[in-house]
Amino acid sequence: MDRKTPYNIAVTDNVQLPVLQKPSAVAGLFNRVFGFLVGLGIGPGYMQLLQVRGRKTGRVYSSPVNLLQFRGKSYLVAPRGRTQWVRNAEVTGKILLKRGSAERKYQLQPVSDADKLEILKLYLDSYKSAVQRFFPVRAGSPAESFRPIASSYPVFELVPA
Repeated sequence: MDRKTPYNIAVTDNVQLPVLQKPSAVAGLFNRVFGFLVGLGIGPGYMQLLQVRGRKTGRVYSSPVNLLQFRGKSYLVAPRGRTQWVRNAEVTGKILLKRGSAERKYQLQPVSDADKLEILKLYLDSYKSAVQRFFPVRAGSPAESFRPIASSYPVFELVPA
């Protein structure tokens, strides 16, 4: 039987799996305001405004994201799981990243669970203060610690379009 931990993680057969976490109303407002600022070019350099076309509405949706650089490649990690932006991006296969007046289009290449371990570790270690609450694994843990939960965190390599 599933139960939830304080980190909103389902525990089944002694394996902890994250549960999709929708942002609270306050977090949603913060994301909209912060996304607006990032879109203007204000904020940390690793933050980008992700824009993706809705899979049902065709409308363009925006969300601030932390871009991760690893071994010369750019990656997007979804710390909340298969959120709306992830589902939309999976259907369209492409996104636009914006920061100030700079806009770049990308094709998304999903990363296999086996290849995610080091990426998830680096992402959590790099953005611990913002995303630790979404991970049952603590920042600083070895990459192998992410193996049981890797399938719950979508990771995409960004390929310039």
